Amino acid sequence: MKDEGQLNSEITRNLKAVQQRIAETCTRCGRDPGTVRLVSVTKTMSAETVRLAIQAGAVLFGENYIQEAREKCGTLAEYPVFWHFIGHLQTNKAKYAVKLFDLIHTVDSLRLATELDREARKIGKVQKILIQVNIGKEVSKSGIDAESAETLIRSLAAFPHLLVRGLMVIPPFFDEPERVRPYFRGLRELRDSLNKPGISGIRLDELSMGMTGDFEAAIEEGATLVRIGTAIFGERQ
Repeated sequence: MKDEGQLNSEITRNLKAVQQRIAETCTRCGRDPGTVRLVSVTKTMSAETVRLAIQAGAVLFGENYIQEAREKCGTLAEYPVFWHFIGHLQTNKAKYAVKLFDLIHTVDSLRLATELDREARKIGKVQKILIQVNIGKEVSKSGIDAESAETLIRSLAAFPHLLVRGLMVIPPFFDEPERVRPYFRGLRELRDSLNKPGISGIRLDELSMGMTGDFEAAIEEGATLVRIGTAIFGERQ
């Protein structure tokens, strides 16, 4: 078991290394590093571990589970950080999600969006969301198929308490980043096609894609949000 000092040093070192890799990748492909934000994925990590990451300079955190996030957000409420929901969201948890999260990455149905809009209205909030797209058409993964994305987004444009900001993908798993690249490119091309004039009130600026093993390829293909856990916190126990 690592003591707090060791863990603090490790997280600080890892966070700086990831930030450096993001900056270098942006420079290599001609992008402004300021256009890519790091979402530090803290699934299963304790509030104390998250606090160490905050002290190391992390400001944006991604959580997969509502109950776990409620506990951490409460414990760490004094810190001016941002929380993103990146896991599968059940409609019966929508009321908690809109209270906790600045951005929800995983909206994939009109039913879920309707519930989020209703709960956001109750607290006077306009909830920012991303549409999760199942580019790989994997039956084991959530997400709307690419062909149906425009229909869903057009429907959501009329929801006064939701703001669609972009798209998100969890591609098939490959050990080689180059095998994942086509899925990242596919999401960017879909985003670009949907940003055409004619969908009133919608501007898709964000692309949430890329994790520890492939985030550099994702940045090269246009990612604005990269979701990284292992490279910062190590392997989950």
